[in-house]
Amino acid sequence: MLVKLLRSHLRPYRGTLWVIVALQLVQTIAMLYLPTLNADIVDNGLIKGDMPYILRVGAMMLAVTLAQIAGSIGAVYFGARTAMAIGRDIRAGVFHRVQDFSAREVGQFGTPSLITRTTNDVQQVQMLVLMTLTLMVSAPIMCVGGIILALNLDVPLSSLLLVIVPVLAVSVGLIIAKMRPAFRLMQERIDRINQILREQIMGIRVIRAFVRDSRERQRFDVANDELLTVSLRVGRLMALMFPIVMLVMNASSVAVLWFGGQRIDSGSMQIGAMTAFLSYLLQILMAVMMATFMFMMVPRAEVSAERISEVLDTPSSVRPPVSPIRPGAVHGHLELSGVEFRYPGAEKPVLCDISLVGRPGETTAVIGSTGTGKTTLLNLIPRLMDATAGTVKVDGVDVRDLDPDVLARAVGLVPQKPYLFAGTVASNLRYGNPDATDEELWHALEVAQGKDFVEAMAEGLDAPIAQGGTNVSGGQRQRLAIARMLVHKPEIYLFDDSFSALDYATDAALRRALVSETKDATVVIVAQRVSTIRNADRIIVLDEGRVVGTGTHHELMDGNETYREIVLSQLTEQEAA
Repeated sequence: MLVKLLRSHLRPYRGTLWVIVALQLVQTIAMLYLPTLNADIVDNGLIKGDMPYILRVGAMMLAVTLAQIAGSIGAVYFGARTAMAIGRDIRAGVFHRVQDFSAREVGQFGTPSLITRTTNDVQQVQMLVLMTLTLMVSAPIMCVGGIILALNLDVPLSSLLLVIVPVLAVSVGLIIAKMRPAFRLMQERIDRINQILREQIMGIRVIRAFVRDSRERQRFDVANDELLTVSLRVGRLMALMFPIVMLVMNASSVAVLWFGGQRIDSGSMQIGAMTAFLSYLLQILMAVMMATFMFMMVPRAEVSAERISEVLDTPSSVRPPVSPIRPGAVHGHLELSGVEFRYPGAEKPVLCDISLVGRPGETTAVIGSTGTGKTTLLNLIPRLMDATAGTVKVDGVDVRDLDPDVLARAVGLVPQKPYLFAGTVASNLRYGNPDATDEELWHALEVAQGKDFVEAMAEGLDAPIAQGGTNVSGGQRQRLAIARMLVHKPEIYLFDDSFSALDYATDAALRRALVSETKDATVVIVAQRVSTIRNADRIIVLDEGRVVGTGTHHELMDGNETYREIVLSQLTEQEAA
């Protein structure tokens, strides 16, 4: 999976990769040539006392060293740029794929896991690419070149490599085999830490309200300790690797000095040649050590690449139309026919055989007990999810065939949990209409009953809003979300229990003000509060995912027991009438 991911993302940088290989080749050849020149100085200069020869070869060594430095700097520069660009591309790919996901896929992976995959997992792959381009490319060149030059100096002494290299390779391989499953477990533990931390930050008020601080600390400590345990296991394996490599390197140096000394004593080898051979041996082992360092990163990067590929290879259940229909104008006529929605593998559907019609200038309300599929029904209209059976049509066109941009402009949704972005009041209100004027923003706030509290803020429309709108109350957040949709001016307004945080007086004032704003639009309201929907033109009653009643408030009070029970749980008989 790692190779597949890198192959697809390295393709645009093939030219730069060849430049990096060329620069690494230059610096590695220069590095390999230096011990030969050093041996010449010892054998033909120092021993013979030839100072001009020493100076001449020394100058050549200086020039070779400068070439090595230039090659190394260039390789690191282009390698770092390429690695960072690949990390950017993979992050962008994951981000755009997640943006295409429906609520089903987001729930399948989980928000904390998607955050980890976009950040930590991409970083692991990026670091592997960086180390490969700056270290690993030169390692095989250095290893092969060192072996050839060592054989050129002394073949019998080179036989030591037949023992040294396999011992090092087998030792490293055994350690790496144990590291891979530990790295996968580590990434899962990081996911768990992110999940708990996210829950605790977002739910801090609930935690303090129920005085559950100690329990949440304990829950975090357990997850933290689990990550610590896995990290220590990986750390021990990594700590074991370098001593083994150093042991092999030092033992190899002793062996070369021992056998090389005997060959010098017998006259079969010169002192400079043995010095050069020792340098080549260390370069070969250094190349193996660099490869070892890379192999330490490969298991974790491979696990991360698998997790990234899972996201990239998961198709969205909400697919764009092959031949999108772009009507000249959208009037907002809404029709659901025989709609069913079922989660994959679920025993029974969330929604079954739902049919309703919403016309411009009319308000359709949906009511039912908790868990009857009201929010799911609303999410099918803007294609946050797609119906598994039946059709959802806007102006007679199936939303699956409608151009996504047209659908986005035609439908406005205020979700059950309104979300505000970090910025200002104005930037949030202009989210659906960047060209809206300040007058339009104030008008939308006035209709949404939010003008007073925004005027009370020191900066007015430029007042800062924290991420998620945590610096305003729940009711203010709902009113800003409603104002944002009013600025958007869609043809179909969808309110998903969007008045629940408002007091009765504000709720009534807001609904009265909305009448003039939405008089030519189709309005669909999901609500638990009967007072919010009792004046709707049409009320749909849901029970266990099915429509069990349709009509006005008075019609349903007279003939629908489910609706009657809901109403009387909130109002007296006299108030309901």
